[in-house]
Amino acid sequence: MEKQFYDEKHGMWYELHGDYYLPCLTVPPEEQRPIGIWGQRHLQYLRQHRKALYTGLLLDGKLNGYLANLNEQAENMFFRLVKELAERTALRKRSKRKIRCFGATDERSTGNSN
Repeated sequence: MEKQFYDEKHGMWYELHGDYYLPCLTVPPEEQRPIGIWGQRHLQYLRQHRKALYTGLLLDGKLNGYLANLNEQAENMFFRLVKELAERTALRKRSKRKIRCFGATDERSTGNSN
């Protein structure tokens, strides 16, 4: 018996293992992109809670690209939120300085709220 043969009907190679011919399956090559902290955390979530989605992405060769895209989106969202928070903090500090300059008192700091 041959160790390997090609089945033209199915377009697949088969390899002899014991008494059975099993298809020679490979995972398609996947582009390697860096995955940051957000992608790694999502990978952990997929492995623990979404096993079917994880397996599907892995077998389709799309897991790395999926995680890299997710990481980019999460980083963009994080930096946008940090920028907005910094702008709000700067506005609050400026308004407090203006209140002090004009001699007005801040009701929150004096405890007088009517």
